[in-house]
Amino acid sequence: MKPRLRVEDLERSNGRIVGIGRIEEDVVRTAYRRWAPIYDHTFGRVSTEGRKHAAEVINSSIESGRVLEVGVGTGLALGDYGRHLEIIGIDLSPDMLDKARERVANEGLDHVTGLHEMDAGDLKFPDNSFDIVTAMFVMTVVPEPERVMRELARVTKPGGEVLLVNHFSQTEGVRGWVERRMAPFAEIIGWRPVFDQSRVMVCDDLTLAERRALRPWGIFTMMRFRKVEQDQQPIAAE
Repeated sequence: MKPRLRVEDLERSNGRIVGIGRIEEDVVRTAYRRWAPIYDHTFGRVSTEGRKHAAEVINSSIESGRVLEVGVGTGLALGDYGRHLEIIGIDLSPDMLDKARERVANEGLDHVTGLHEMDAGDLKFPDNSFDIVTAMFVMTVVPEPERVMRELARVTKPGGEVLLVNHFSQTEGVRGWVERRMAPFAEIIGWRPVFDQSRVMVCDDLTLAERRALRPWGIFTMMRFRKVEQDQQPIAAE
């Protein structure tokens, strides 16, 4: 398959590769229409440890509350959430959502109260709607990661958490070399092999509470952000 992006198109900041630009929404939908029938048995297996770890963290973080999973996909994580939580999921791919709805029905996941087709960069929820918002394996897929991060922060309650599980690229070593070689094929595979952590560090009201490499092999990283309480937010100078 011929790549639609070129290595020369990589985004650089101070000489460091930070991204490969925008992946259009129609490209994402097309890619995940292809992935939907086999997703659980391919990438779903690779992502199992990260997904389960994130669910365990969420389950132990609050005794009750509302959780939004952005990029719910085929619903692989839905059964891992504690029944003391209300779970709502969104995804851009209708094909993935069909699989998720089948899972909810087949497994009797009555703590899942909604699965909606929605753009992560334009969430149709009011401000401060959720106790925890999680996005697992999402930020390398969305067209505008910075915009998505601001939406995740907006719908999170003050004092609540935004939890990411994501692939962040390396600049050196064999893995970095492989990621750069894969970068031109991003539109074909549906995600960015080259993706710098700086792309998610864009919200003044989110403070990084934890960063941890996850199994297998540290390919994925968990980042926990806490949304600043309203009375703790800085006051702008007049």
